[in-house]
Amino acid sequence: MGREKERMLAGEAYDPTDPELRHERERARDRCRRYNETAQTETDRRDRLLRELFGAVGDDATVLPPFHCDYGYNVGVGDDFFANFGCVLLDAGPIAFGDNCMLGPGVHVYTPTHPLGPEERAAGREFGDPVTVGDDVWIGGRAVLTPGVEVGDGAVVAAGAVVVDDVPARTMVGGNPAEVIREVDDE
Repeated sequence: MGREKERMLAGEAYDPTDPELRHERERARDRCRRYNETAQTETDRRDRLLRELFGAVGDDATVLPPFHCDYGYNVGVGDDFFANFGCVLLDAGPIAFGDNCMLGPGVHVYTPTHPLGPEERAAGREFGDPVTVGDDVWIGGRAVLTPGVEVGDGAVVAAGAVVVDDVPARTMVGGNPAEVIREVDDE
């Protein structure tokens, strides 16, 4: 493993133009392409391809094509995971979903981030800040989770929300930036 990949996996600033990382993104895109070309009836093939792409896959995981990611091996999904059409997971850092998570269509999860200073940003380095989603979470369509956020167990992220801060367990958040709307109860 090269130094830039080591830095990326450690959450340190790294060079995304590194040949090893470029090759791994190309490999992930090819796997995504093959996954996206499967027929709805090819459930065994989809399962096999998803297990080749992701770092961890629980039982009964479903991802509806089209789907895109950067590396794949930094993504882990628990049991009964469901991602609707058009989801994008940019996984320069780890993305972890617990059990019974549902993603609406077009959900985006981003871990890559860049320096704020323009000179440093122009140097081209970036780093990945992990995103963690607990168990029993529902993320509505077109929602965006930004680098470094954690979504607590039983939370709901409303459609179109842009999550820039952690989401407490059993709360519903919405808006841009997302704010707590209310607590989630069992009714």
